[in-house]
Amino acid sequence: MAAPISPEALPPVSLPHLSLSVALCTFNGERYVAEQFDSILSGDLLPTEIVVADDGSTDGTLAIVRDALARAQSLGITVTLLPDRLGRGVTANFERAIAATTGEVVVLSDQDDVWHPSRLANVDAAFSADPDLLFQHNNARLVDETGTPLGLTLFTALEVTESDREQINADNGFDVYLHRNLATGATVAFRRTLFDLASPLPSEWIHDEWLAIIASAVGTVRVTDAEVIDYRQHGSNQIGVAAPTLLYRAQRMLATSPDRNSTLARRAEVLSDWLDAAPAVTAEKRAAAHNKTRFEQQRAALPKPRIARLRGILRANRDNGYALYASQGRLDMLRDLLQAHAR
Repeated sequence: MAAPISPEALPPVSLPHLSLSVALCTFNGERYVAEQFDSILSGDLLPTEIVVADDGSTDGTLAIVRDALARAQSLGITVTLLPDRLGRGVTANFERAIAATTGEVVVLSDQDDVWHPSRLANVDAAFSADPDLLFQHNNARLVDETGTPLGLTLFTALEVTESDREQINADNGFDVYLHRNLATGATVAFRRTLFDLASPLPSEWIHDEWLAIIASAVGTVRVTDAEVIDYRQHGSNQIGVAAPTLLYRAQRMLATSPDRNSTLARRAEVLSDWLDAAPAVTAEKRAAAHNKTRFEQQRAALPKPRIARLRGILRANRDNGYALYASQGRLDMLRDLLQAHAR
């Protein structure tokens, strides 16, 4: 019989200062989800809770998840599985996962990524050190479907600049996110109280975008350049990124939906209405949101004839609207002009 192991010989157990909940969403992810669970459960710090919301998987995902959750439970982690057959979509599925969490801080997880060992330890340190911190997002290393690095980071692909990071970390993040979203859900952590404030999540917005801009409107947001996960890019990504080459930009422009500007206008209206009803929002932020709404409404109302459309674009840009509020800045003036052929 083997000699019993003394308590002193056991590896130290890292316990979080805060209760940390992982909200993980799955859909037909049998190829990658086991590896993601392995990375979560072998990290330097274990979560307090894992909530998995499945959006109607028809492959072996649920069986893999149940095995992984049993392993997590054996490690002392509270687990919850929310299966579903409705096919709610990514935002609604994350909403119900987050709603089921009970921790002080929620860390979002995709099914197909790999967390770096320090992922949760860094989250715990950041939120423990700053009681005012409401929302944090980070950089990531891009990898292909086999896990091989692609040679660029998430922030490189999104063209996140040093100026963007400085503004966000200087409490000017609202203007940055009003221009375009820079927060990718797989790298996000936030206090559970933010979700209580921001829910229900509007269908017009992706969950990470909405939580980022609401957090920046009412509290403290921080961004770091730390690569906290391997962000896997493959043919089945619901939301993915690519290197910002000139060809990629041109393809995005040419593939723009004719309904894009109407969708942007509706999103801006939803945000303005929410901010108007929130007592903690400053008048300056409400005014900026209203200006964004007017700008997007002008874009949505652009006429089809090329000359008239060009005049409308120039009118919309009188107050530097494209530079302030369009995701691609003045380059979106060209996209709006090209949309005349798409109708």
